[in-house]
Amino acid sequence: MTRIDQTFSELSQRMRDMSVPGRSGAAVPSIASLLDKVNAAKLRYQRGAR
Repeated sequence: MTRIDQTFSELSQRMRDMSVPGRSGAAVPSIASLLDKVNAAKLRYQRGAR
């Protein structure tokens, strides 16, 4: 696991542990969808992927 993966994982855990008042009924995107977005962003910033 790279440093950015570990940091992202820790941040994600903190966000899951937080409760957001007034947003309990809001639609939550799936974890798979969020992970796809993160992986796409990582690919764009990797060296040589221009």
